[in-house]
Amino acid sequence: LSGCSHAGLVDDAWYCFASMYRDHGITPTVEHYMCLIDLLGRAGQLDEAGNVVKNMPFEPNATAWMTLLASYSVHRNVEQTAHVAEHVLELDPISAAAFVLLSNIYAAAGLWDDASRVRKVMEIKDVMKEPGCSCIEVVGY
Repeated sequence: LSGCSHAGLVDDAWYCFASMYRDHGITPTVEHYMCLIDLLGRAGQLDEAGNVVKNMPFEPNATAWMTLLASYSVHRNVEQTAHVAEHVLELDPISAAAFVLLSNIYAAAGLWDDASRVRKVMEIKDVMKEPGCSCIEVVGY
């Protein structure tokens, strides 16, 4: 499923997902559902990705909602981004990633008051995004 996600093979992923139980007796886990949500989101099939989250055989966790949130953000779906961010923040009220994605989508849409409001809530709740970092190893030094 992960390979299908990165290659954009939606039909193949659905076939593999269905055949897990049907042909191999493997019950899909939350991780399998995350791959499917990610795949559909990458492919721009946002309604279908949302349906997967809502119809999973277990309660969606913050990671499921966050995966969907990232997809909505990438495709600049402002209305759904705000709705999904609410779900993420219900389960993880100090999710810096959710706040930042929501603020960024508002800013990209020119909704500066909304973006500012989200950043203000982050400040009030003392939520801070950790700065990214990377390192390299140079042989011989």
